[in-house]
Amino acid sequence: MRFQRDLVRRWIPLVLTSAMAVVGAAGPASALSARPDSERPFTVFVAGDSTASVYAAAEAPRTGWGQALPLFLNHDVRVVDEAISGASSKSFIALGGLSRIASKIGPGDYLLISFGHNDEKITDPDRGTDPYTTFQDYLTQYVETARAHGATPVLVTSVERRRFSGDTAVPSHGEYPAAMKKLGQSLSVDVIDLSALSMNLWQELGPERTKDHFLWLARGENPNYPEGISDNTHFRARGAIEVARIVAARLKTQQILHPNAVNRLGDMIDESAIAWPDERPT
Repeated sequence: MRFQRDLVRRWIPLVLTSAMAVVGAAGPASALSARPDSERPFTVFVAGDSTASVYAAAEAPRTGWGQALPLFLNHDVRVVDEAISGASSKSFIALGGLSRIASKIGPGDYLLISFGHNDEKITDPDRGTDPYTTFQDYLTQYVETARAHGATPVLVTSVERRRFSGDTAVPSHGEYPAAMKKLGQSLSVDVIDLSALSMNLWQELGPERTKDHFLWLARGENPNYPEGISDNTHFRARGAIEVARIVAARLKTQQILHPNAVNRLGDMIDESAIAWPDERPT
């Protein structure tokens, strides 16, 4: 616990002070002039994959970062996490996810768009995309949908997996993060480079301590996973909270959300703060 508090104190200043580098990479901040004031209620929608989605109590402590995001936003900011486990930018649309968001999103709202994990499965015709052609084409549909409804789109590169070469964290997403950042520049959409930021955090933690953030459980440790599990892609509550902290910090420092909409960035938040519903949202 003491290590975790020290890590929060060291990590958050790095997230905050490096924000301008991503703003420069993404072009002009698209939401700065249109963002609602701190008193106006609005909704943050999340379109993404299993790393961001909501999990049920029977799957705890598995948690998506979108599920943890409300912990860092004011109570009058509503989060609607529409992320679908296993989805790519392509299949999310085919499954009706974007249409569902379009039926609810409105002026002053935000749409966080985070895909790549399953777009990389290029041998799967239902999900695979090419970074600089179809991936960008599908992402553009999300951007256009948000803007057509008066909402602000925000591109979020894929969170990194737990992958190390010795003690060095290494990237796993190929050209997809760069393709998303390039699209952000061309469409003047803010980009949160979660790939780079999460890899920096995994490097800070190292190979062993990252196991406390990913879904690593010993046999008999948790009744939901009686045989144990070693998952280097999905998070337990601690990891989801820390990734959500990074996203919330960037929403503030890149001036995407009003600064007063984001809070608790420096707080040590216990895993028990996560709410697991009885069933996954449909």
